[in-house]
Amino acid sequence: QLQLVESGGGLVQPGGSLRLSCAESGFILDYFAIGWFRRAPGKEREAVSCINSSGGSTHYADSVKGRFTISRDSAKNTVYLQMNSLKPEDTAVYYCAAASNDLDGSSWDVRYEYNYWGQGTQVTVSS
Repeated sequence: QLQLVESGGGLVQPGGSLRLSCAESGFILDYFAIGWFRRAPGKEREAVSCINSSGGSTHYADSVKGRFTISRDSAKNTVYLQMNSLKPEDTAVYYCAAASNDLDGSSWDVRYEYNYWGQGTQVTVSS
């Protein structure tokens, strides 16, 4: 069973950057589609981005396009979410998740497509 571990969250000022990491020590993440979701206080969990297996296609929510970039480092068995130009509305707990199948434009943002979830990392954007 995959055990995904997120890291890299923290407190950052508006306009700043953070890079989140999603790592797994036992299974090869290249075989999975990896998604990032977030849940802000009082809101539903929403999809942020997804990268398909072996560095395949990527997907982004409209709210983060042009600011966030998802990528893989196969040697480190890690998926990253580079977040630039952060806004207060990006404040949330960010989760990474793994899906056994590649996901297309109609499925990448569906929670139930993902089989494994990490525990989350807090991102707070505030001055």
